[in-house]
Amino acid sequence: MLKSFRIAALSALAILAPAGLAAAQDLDNLTAAELLPLAQKEGKVTVFSLSSRIAKVEKAFEDAYPGIDMVGIDMSSVKQIARVVAEQGAGVHAVDVLYIADTPVVYDELVTPKRVHAYIPPRVAGELAAEYKTPLLTQRLSTKVLMYNEAANPDGAPVKNLWQLTTPDWTGRVLMVDPLQRGELLDLLVEISLHPDDMAKAYEAQFGKPITLESDVQGAGEQFIRDLFKNDLILVPNSDVLNKAVGDKTAKNPPVGFGTYSDRRDNQKEGWALQVANDVTPANGILFPAVLAVVDKTPNPAAARLLVDFMMGDNSPTGGPAFEPFNVPGDYPVRPSIKSHADSVPLDKLKAWRIDPVKTAAARKRIADLIVTLQ
Repeated sequence: MLKSFRIAALSALAILAPAGLAAAQDLDNLTAAELLPLAQKEGKVTVFSLSSRIAKVEKAFEDAYPGIDMVGIDMSSVKQIARVVAEQGAGVHAVDVLYIADTPVVYDELVTPKRVHAYIPPRVAGELAAEYKTPLLTQRLSTKVLMYNEAANPDGAPVKNLWQLTTPDWTGRVLMVDPLQRGELLDLLVEISLHPDDMAKAYEAQFGKPITLESDVQGAGEQFIRDLFKNDLILVPNSDVLNKAVGDKTAKNPPVGFGTYSDRRDNQKEGWALQVANDVTPANGILFPAVLAVVDKTPNPAAARLLVDFMMGDNSPTGGPAFEPFNVPGDYPVRPSIKSHADSVPLDKLKAWRIDPVKTAAARKRIADLIVTLQ
């Protein structure tokens, strides 16, 4: 009786003031079972997603919760940020959930001005490390790392040191999605710039002498970025172009590229031979959080929270149908109860730097300005 009264009261509250602080705080404390009748009354939930795999989540969610129409829209993090800022500036509140990366910008442009809010489902709150609960909920860890063609290189990656990519052997044979259009790639270059000592040591290991910096760069990481662009770095419009060029099984002398490790999941379907170059000095790229956020003044506050809860996966080792699209080689769950894919390089052995969103945000403009001069 008490629970029924609680749900009825919250349902009325959601109708009267779905964006109010009190309503949000009450909804945050409800279980999925308690959210369900409220979400079914709302009838819909819209999510912008950094991954096209949201289509699989959409089907699983609608199967699990009949009566709620889930609309999943594949959209890059950069576009999500711009869309939310523009819509809210115009007084439009149409999207409920963001599934997004590019956290240095997200924290600055969406979290600080309260355009989005964290929601931590009660059933997983006690399981997650503190770093995965603030300022937003981390759903998994993803990557931008050096990828190569394992069919053309059966003995392992042809690159062992990042500085090799600046040599004549690799002129015009390194690919990257344009970092000024894809925030995670800009974060990758920023992270390289934030490790000047590691990059200097790697330079000496590769060339047998200390690095000499040009007068207008700040550290060996920035020198690497400049040298990489000068060596005819190829910028491509999207990851599909990169993956086909790097991973094509029929290629005799394929390039390498900074891409997404988890794209390896499509090797069989697409005829690719993508593999991560893990044994690279000083690192092969970055590891970064993919986060979930409830958008301010969401039109469907209960359904938004139900979807966030669902996307954290069930209690099975794979995370069930909600998480299985992301339980692939190269993606890493943050819930200890969900096991990483058996074909993944173990997380503690992946030679990628974890980004610090605060430090990355502070250095972003300088590196973006540097890239503009190099393109």
